[in-house]
Amino acid sequence: MTNPPKTTLGRRAFLLASSAGAVSAASSTSKKIRTAVYGIGHAHARGKVQTVREMSEYELVGICEPDEKQPRDHEVFQGVRWLSEREMLDDPSIEVIVVESDVRDNMNFVYAEKAVEAGKHVHLDKPPGESLAALKKLLEAADRRGVLVQMGYQWRYHPAMQKAIEAARKGWLGHIYMVRATINKPLDQEGRDYNAAYKGGMMFDLGSHMIDRIVDLLGKPKTIKSWVRHDSTVNDKLADNTLAVFEFEKAMAEVYIAAQQPHGNSYRTFQILGTEGTATVRPFFPELRMHVDLAYAAGPYKAGLQTIATPQPKQAPYEPDFLALAGMIRNGDTPEYSMEHDLIVQEALLRACQMM
Repeated sequence: MTNPPKTTLGRRAFLLASSAGAVSAASSTSKKIRTAVYGIGHAHARGKVQTVREMSEYELVGICEPDEKQPRDHEVFQGVRWLSEREMLDDPSIEVIVVESDVRDNMNFVYAEKAVEAGKHVHLDKPPGESLAALKKLLEAADRRGVLVQMGYQWRYHPAMQKAIEAARKGWLGHIYMVRATINKPLDQEGRDYNAAYKGGMMFDLGSHMIDRIVDLLGKPKTIKSWVRHDSTVNDKLADNTLAVFEFEKAMAEVYIAAQQPHGNSYRTFQILGTEGTATVRPFFPELRMHVDLAYAAGPYKAGLQTIATPQPKQAPYEPDFLALAGMIRNGDTPEYSMEHDLIVQEALLRACQMM
């Protein structure tokens, strides 16, 4: 199997390191990163706004929402400044733009492209559009401008998932031959209508998270076969029962995403199977647990079945993403996920959704 490079970025790394160094030289590391939010239609928008408002590393300058129909009366928006596009893009003091627009409003990366062309770092929520070529164009434009585009896959920083992937990478589970992942989420009709806009349906919305974790561990899949089906009794067009199987050189992976399981959050699972043991993350939130079953003691784990209760993070679910971004901007930290990784994930997602 071929693992995608995570830190070898060539010109991009050089430009990012140079720009971060320039920022550090011009100001202290304690200076807040002035940030704007572009759009509030995404399901994660309110949580991201709250996170940026609460973090000491950031200063929320304001929010730009071009769609006047988007409701703005939620308490998380109280007291914020509402910006026009030009006020946001032309303000040289704003370093980061968090793109949280309705997915349907940004499928061709119009918001993100405007931010990059204005010389801003971008946090782009998932799923990142329906075009591999468009994402490649965006990332290459960011490369040329020396700015970051951070994908909003928050499970990258999930402590229990990190422990499971660590166990696999360090050989404690033996040879990895299978990964199984599922995120099931029952939806009301409004949520179903929202996701029905995309052929991939539930796989496009939530499968992207799990595909990102699988690519991180196993690299680029050789082949992908998927089933994108509507199997519920609800009379709509949502692909609400979806399955994708990924084939690697010496392993396979399966991602199952549905909109029908009651109490779906309790059954979300990320499982890595190896010849000498298994690591299973379940549930994802609010409790963080990894169940390890080893043939032999390895690393910090004993032989047999054990449950590792990962302490509940004190920070908000999105804070680790923004901490990582702040480190890259202020300290010149090397991006943990490369352009190559993000493009591999995007291609795998679109193929799993039968969208390319």
